[in-house]
Amino acid sequence: MNKRGMARIATVGIAALAVGVLAGCTADNGGNGGDGGDGENVTLTWWHNATSGPLPAVWEEVAQEFEDANPGVTVEQTGYQNEELQRTLIPNALAAGDPPDLFQVWGGGEMRDQVANGYLMDLSDAIPETIEAVGSTATSWQVDGGTYGVPFTFGIEGFWYNTDLFEQAGVEVPTTFDELVDVVADLKAADITPIAVGAGDNWPAAHWWYQFALKSCSPETFETAVSEFDFSDPCWVEAGEQLQDFLGVEPFQDGFLGTVAQQGAGSSAGLIANGDAAMELMGHWNPGVIGGLTADETVPEFLSWFPVPAIEGGAGDPTAALGGGDGFGCAADAPPQCADLLEYIMSEDVQERFAASGAGIPTVEAARASIGDPNLQTVAEGLSQASFVVQWLDTSFGTTVGSAMNEGIVNLFAGNGTPEDIVKRMEDAAATL
Repeated sequence: MNKRGMARIATVGIAALAVGVLAGCTADNGGNGGDGGDGENVTLTWWHNATSGPLPAVWEEVAQEFEDANPGVTVEQTGYQNEELQRTLIPNALAAGDPPDLFQVWGGGEMRDQVANGYLMDLSDAIPETIEAVGSTATSWQVDGGTYGVPFTFGIEGFWYNTDLFEQAGVEVPTTFDELVDVVADLKAADITPIAVGAGDNWPAAHWWYQFALKSCSPETFETAVSEFDFSDPCWVEAGEQLQDFLGVEPFQDGFLGTVAQQGAGSSAGLIANGDAAMELMGHWNPGVIGGLTADETVPEFLSWFPVPAIEGGAGDPTAALGGGDGFGCAADAPPQCADLLEYIMSEDVQERFAASGAGIPTVEAARASIGDPNLQTVAEGLSQASFVVQWLDTSFGTTVGSAMNEGIVNLFAGNGTPEDIVKRMEDAAATL
């Protein structure tokens, strides 16, 4: 988010293997036109957020393999920019009663709203072994004992940085936010843009406030906020004050309010890819995005990662992390082959290729050994060391509260709002639920 992009692949000729793996998916369903009837061809529409890097090729290959193993089934897969997909295309399609069959589903409050409206298929009985394979990471995609989506990747956010620029400025990886401020000053003194942010897409800017809140509010405060929409703890306003102070040191590139996050050389990821900024706060998918924006479309050797530093004296757990995953779910009225396709996407073979491509951290544990990117190995290690992981806040709080929160944060970024305004917007939005 999401929250959310990705990337990685080792292309392998596996048509014969795919047929063997998928044979079980074709035995009972037959072809249908969306109603399970025999003898009819089926077209599955699949929307995802892979638009750059190696991941689009992975999903294209997977779709072709599924078609080859399931005569009569056609898979029409399309990648959309993440923000457009999550905030506009999917909500509009669901509300209009014309959603794709398989589509990106983000767990948490947003998905709970979709379940309440009857938009999603309960996958519990359709693919129980797949759900079991991802273990506890499926929790955020479950509502009242049912599983309505399956995460194919899960990781945490941190700083992606250019080791060459750090060396040029003579700075080291910070372990506290105070040290981060010092690093920003030293990078600026060396005529290096310290941090790139795609504030034009809103959510990358919002994540900065999320991180200050995570380091300032206790785990108990977060749990109460998610379950009861209680934002009375002073730490929520403090997070805005800390962000306001940080904005005062001018850490971002010129024109950051209009910069997009992941599309083109001028995006925040593009600035990192081309050595025009030293750091970016972003999720675990970023190597694939950055690699897709370099001249040779490979992850640059200078790229490395470090966890978000703690705030000294803050009430938040210093080892807490912000993270989440991308999952897929089926529309409530999708043909049964939709669940079969999701089962194949989550197979160990496909998850291994996803891991090898560099697009993210797979949720099937057996596939994690295939992670080839050392940076993603570092992120996976950081995830294992995090004592407390909070899902992206706009996802956790749901669309109504999450959108109001993000708008307030972006206003603060633009100098048109206050720390108190953010919390007030959240409280007002929660009161409408």
